[in-house]
Amino acid sequence: MKEDTLTTIQTKRTKPDWLKIKLPTGENYAAVKRVVHDNKLHTICEDGSCPNMGECWGLGTATLMILGNICTRSCSFCNVLTGKPTEYDLGEPQRVAEAVKIMNLKHCVITSVNRDELNDKGSFVWAETIRLIKLLNPDTTIEVLIPDFKADWNALETVLKQKPQVVSHNMETVKRLYKDIRPQAKYERSLEQIKKIKDFGMRTKSGIMVGLGETDEEVFEIMKDLVNAECDVMTIGQYLRPTFNHAKVVEYVTPEKFNQYKEYGLSLGFKIVESGPMVRSSYHAEKHVF
Repeated sequence: MKEDTLTTIQTKRTKPDWLKIKLPTGENYAAVKRVVHDNKLHTICEDGSCPNMGECWGLGTATLMILGNICTRSCSFCNVLTGKPTEYDLGEPQRVAEAVKIMNLKHCVITSVNRDELNDKGSFVWAETIRLIKLLNPDTTIEVLIPDFKADWNALETVLKQKPQVVSHNMETVKRLYKDIRPQAKYERSLEQIKKIKDFGMRTKSGIMVGLGETDEEVFEIMKDLVNAECDVMTIGQYLRPTFNHAKVVEYVTPEKFNQYKEYGLSLGFKIVESGPMVRSSYHAEKHVF
């Protein structure tokens, strides 16, 4: 094997220093884990193998995931289980609201798996979860990170009527890569949903991953498309491969490039752009309530 080829392979396998993370520790981390598990809840932090779990849980926050932990879709970047869901737990909204109260959260983020097999796409549980969080925690602000509901706009409206402070729907990647990365999603459908959320009078947010083989021009294009859809907040982070069965990391994007993306996004008109190697859609989410 040629020396330059070997160097290239080793570079692809070795994460750069800026992607090193601390192992989760501390009393707050243990307390959050206990609340989550005692209330039989799921978190995208655990199921999605989020690299910021130690930091966020150490600060007493977690992104709770409703409607079970088995998704009906098979996105090649995501570590959440894919299959036929068996749970439709009508007691889950109450447990989530009680967990938010126990953790004394000033701001909470709720997300879910896709439940395409349900007639309402899970929107009833979504609405009940938001309603009960507000009832038990009137001073807590709420961000919801929702699926696309397969363009069932009645399902979307069911959720929006509960008026969370921030409504997020992630684009995840650039248009060209949808077929490989989000095979059951549609680029235009996600953009349309973000526009409908804004038309409903809500604060809008979306996020993408980079390092999947996209070009700078494609990143700039999706940023323009999101601004045209009246998206207020955008997050950009490095894709990290959960297992060898998932999409490969093509590139580790430098912090300098993330700064360039941020500056460009702000120049387009985003109110906030979170852009960095370790940024995830719910990272520092409390700052996005403005």
